[in-house]
Amino acid sequence: MEPLLLLLHRIPMPEARGDEVRSYHLLLYLASRYRVHLGVFVDDDADLERLPHMKQYLASVRLVTMRRSMARIRGLGALLSGQSMTLRYYYDDDLACWVQKIVGEQQIRKVVVFTSAMAQYVFAHRDLRVVVDFVELDSAKWQQNAQSRSWPLSAIYRREAARLFAFERAVGRSADASVFVTPTDASLFRSLAPECMFRIHHAQNGVDSDYFSPLQELTYPYAPGEEAVIFTGAMDDSINVEAVCWFVKEVLPTIVAERPSTRFHIVGSRPTPVVVGLARESQVVVTGHVADVRPYLKHARLVVAPQRMAHGVQDNVLEAMAMGRPVVVSAAVAQQLSAIPSLDFEVGSSADEFASKALDLMGTERGRILGTAARQRILSDYHWMTNLAPFDELLGAADVLRAGLQ
Repeated sequence: MEPLLLLLHRIPMPEARGDEVRSYHLLLYLASRYRVHLGVFVDDDADLERLPHMKQYLASVRLVTMRRSMARIRGLGALLSGQSMTLRYYYDDDLACWVQKIVGEQQIRKVVVFTSAMAQYVFAHRDLRVVVDFVELDSAKWQQNAQSRSWPLSAIYRREAARLFAFERAVGRSADASVFVTPTDASLFRSLAPECMFRIHHAQNGVDSDYFSPLQELTYPYAPGEEAVIFTGAMDDSINVEAVCWFVKEVLPTIVAERPSTRFHIVGSRPTPVVVGLARESQVVVTGHVADVRPYLKHARLVVAPQRMAHGVQDNVLEAMAMGRPVVVSAAVAQQLSAIPSLDFEVGSSADEFASKALDLMGTERGRILGTAARQRILSDYHWMTNLAPFDELLGAADVLRAGLQ
């Protein structure tokens, strides 16, 4: 098979946060078609447990240890140099040298880069065919976060949004193809960088519908008699933190007033002190990391995704739908899904509407019907192998790029 270079910012994991799940399935997809040489950062020693499993799919691998404290110092140093903090955070001299070496030794002509920050390692290689999986537009997240922060963080975040977007736009101009998870994010980048229009594509995520299946026999994880409403996600993510705080303050009291046995479970790793503090309320449980999220999904009365900002990967929602659970999401999350509102999930745009939709689905026939429809939507629209198929063509002949491939 032809050699291919794959650059990842984190070791891929099949049951982890959204970008790690996508990179894992992308690796498997590419490894079935190419001899893959992988360059990847390791920022958690526990991730190395995945290495033996991963090596069976690879021709070679270059692991670069990243100490988060040092990476943050590098990132902050970018404030003085005028660079993007994100690019400095993910820059390593040894990885840059390895890329130069492996491209020459293995006569590599095709590269897949995962997230825009990793594109800095191939900018100098003009003879390579480069496909960049942006996943989502990271600069837009910095811009959104700036709007919810006070000075000086707001100014720092706006600066980073501008610096990073300038780089993302340059990547869009130089790469052979730029890929996003959702058509919404792809359209956003087209509007912001119209000169890249014909090189921008989307390849939405999939779900392992056998693993996330309501037919799995899974232990009941809740207290007897409680009605569990849950949120799943990485709880050191500022967007998720803001979402659960809003839900606990603005939505949960209305639900509990009508259904007193309701308990809101926040299921996700690395909860911040603010999230942990929510458990002071008797109706809130913060689990921290759980080995398997499926029991929590299977036995929940309702799954919620109240993020008021959303880009790209929404795996927590897709996994809940795959488990046949009724889901209520915010309008921002709904825009990222190919499923149909009111048929496959419900949308709550305000606190009152969110609570009303939740109560309408908890333990009701309407909730059962919606969960069944959600499962069918996953089976029809979210196959990994089908949804990653655009990478075949984007790595192929140049004339394919002009065909649209949407």
